Amino acid sequence: MLTHGLDPAERRAPERVEETELRQRQAGLEQFLQVAAPKLDQLFGLLGHSGCAVLLTDAEGVVLDQRCAEGDASIFEDWGLWQGADWSEAAEGTNGIGTCIAEDRRVIIHRDEHFLARNTAMSCMDAPIYGADGRIMAALDVSSARSDQTEAFNRLIGAMVAQTARQIEADNFRAAYPRARILYADHDDSEAAMLLAVDGDDIVVGATRAARKAFGLGQAVAIRPVPASDIFGREDGPRGFEKAERAAVIRALARAGGNVSEAARALGIGRATLYRRMKRLGFNESIGDLSQD
Repeated sequence: MLTHGLDPAERRAPERVEETELRQRQAGLEQFLQVAAPKLDQLFGLLGHSGCAVLLTDAEGVVLDQRCAEGDASIFEDWGLWQGADWSEAAEGTNGIGTCIAEDRRVIIHRDEHFLARNTAMSCMDAPIYGADGRIMAALDVSSARSDQTEAFNRLIGAMVAQTARQIEADNFRAAYPRARILYADHDDSEAAMLLAVDGDDIVVGATRAARKAFGLGQAVAIRPVPASDIFGREDGPRGFEKAERAAVIRALARAGGNVSEAARALGIGRATLYRRMKRLGFNESIGDLSQD
């Protein structure tokens, strides 16, 4: 791969980060790794008997966790399919992990599709995992060096990898919003994690990458607050006048982007009246930047 100055014939050992750096990377994603661990165990339970290793990397392609059979451990470690190994495209050229991250999509890299000759005995099936902020945060990989592994079997494994990646993404999203109501949005894309986090005032405060795209919430880290009823095209029934009034004010402010004057006009009241109601209802300025215009 000329872009990275790599020679496909080179036989150097896979690059690895220092132990201290590996621990720092793991500590930075501690909650995510805890959430993902049961799903890694489950996936390995299904595939481990067939000579496969399961790996989880960070967004830069560094392996943070892995599962493999005890008898295969030394082999996978020699191949670099182990904690601390750098499988970015810059380090290894075309490969399952690095290419998945670089192209932001699920991939299957079968044997001689790898760039480096020393990796051409492998088949790698990968899927990206997106964080609660909508950005790619990890790659899930299943690798095998079985000589009899067919492309059809790779596709089957690839589907399992993609499904597990979405499960991890959904579990991580729920963990990121422990106090919110999590709504599942049905969608044609069965592989996408379509989840919304909604607070007690019916305001969407978080969304997975697929939900952001489907509902036009933007790809910025912090989404624009929007009433859930606006997204789903319905109004929830009030549960008491004060709660209904509070929800109505919050929705008006969210729709107006925090502009109090515009929200007041939408509610059919004066700005001073809206400020008095906001004070009575115990509002703070958490719904965007409350404009004075």
